[in-house]
Amino acid sequence: MIDVPQAFADATVAREGESGARWLAGLPRIVDELLCRWECVPDGAVLHGGVGIVVPVRAPGGPRVLKVSFTHPGNVHEPDAFAAWAGRGAVLLHERDDARFAMLLERAGPSTLDALGDDDEIIRVAGRLGRRLAVPAPPDVPRLRDQAAAWADQLRKDAEQLPHGMPRRVVDAAIATAEDLGGSQPDTLVHGDLHPGNVLRGEREPWLAIDPKGCAGDPAYDIGPLLKARALSLLRSDDHGRAFRRAIALFAESAELDRDRVHRWAQLHAVQAAFWARRHGFTVVRSGPALDAIAATADHLAALLTAPEW
Repeated sequence: MIDVPQAFADATVAREGESGARWLAGLPRIVDELLCRWECVPDGAVLHGGVGIVVPVRAPGGPRVLKVSFTHPGNVHEPDAFAAWAGRGAVLLHERDDARFAMLLERAGPSTLDALGDDDEIIRVAGRLGRRLAVPAPPDVPRLRDQAAAWADQLRKDAEQLPHGMPRRVVDAAIATAEDLGGSQPDTLVHGDLHPGNVLRGEREPWLAIDPKGCAGDPAYDIGPLLKARALSLLRSDDHGRAFRRAIALFAESAELDRDRVHRWAQLHAVQAAFWARRHGFTVVRSGPALDAIAATADHLAALLTAPEW
């Protein structure tokens, strides 16, 4: 049986409580049953993300990875997205067991898009990849337009309830995006978490996406995770406004999207991140001065993206 990484086990119990502990207790047996059913042999150390483990395996068709996730709402439509893409810009889905939140996937990596180091090239690759992933969405994946009214309501609530450093016009601009763009999105498949850590170096294609949320909406929505992941690097520039304008322009050009829509989604994501930091914290830091610094940075970015020159 596999050994579940202790850090993953601790984080799962801390987040999910008793239900997480019960799932962890049965996880080695689940993995063994799937390995047997799909005729796989472990082929390396067990890896993990936030809500799932990844077991490198050897299968009759070649190297694969077995991914098994906790029953998290964000993972429900991951295999649907992979099936729709059929290897176009994303790892191939070979087998799925939806009841167990398990998939047998093409093996890629371990190098991620972050390894390129250069912000311009990272953003260009992510944009081109986003364009390839923009295919008609399966009928059963959630529609982002159905969440838009809740986004606007939450922004209003957060602005009233949470201390923050954003001017009213910044929050109002985000609410306007949720209402104007959020409610009229196309039925296009959107990754939903297209940051550089979710793009791996491949052999079949140069870069392959992993860990999609699997939803339907505006492909410009995916600028948010990308900018949040590269924000600290971009903020090292002497001219923050110029750095973010360039990033948005590069993504829009590479993804073949309207620049204004990309910009507006980026601003909405920044405001949401500023409030999320204060209400929930982040995985890397939950409280204290470090979280305060991240929240202040999010405020700055949100205001920057709302500046008149945009």
